[in-house]
Amino acid sequence: MADRNVRLAYSTSGEKPAPTPGAERPRESAKGGVRIRLDRRASDRLVTVVSGLAGRPAEIAALAKSLKSACGAGGTVKDGSLELQGDHRDKVEAALASLGVRSKRSGG
Repeated sequence: MADRNVRLAYSTSGEKPAPTPGAERPRESAKGGVRIRLDRRASDRLVTVVSGLAGRPAEIAALAKSLKSACGAGGTVKDGSLELQGDHRDKVEAALASLGVRSKRSGG
């Protein structure tokens, strides 16, 4: 499978094509990079919001899953932004830095 323009539709051989090297690293959007902020919701609940990630929805969902497990918290993806329950700005910033993604805190 040397040709990148060919997709495997069905195979009984059990072999999977090799992943592309840039598929695991989330991309930053061209509009201003990745931003991490803290929102306060109803009943004084805190939510860490990570916005500015570019990529397919499946890539952002995979990143959300890894960040939720790294922080030990629940969360969701809404409108291309990751929302994690609680204040996890330090952990998210460290996890993104380990993936090679530059992030910046925004807000107070």
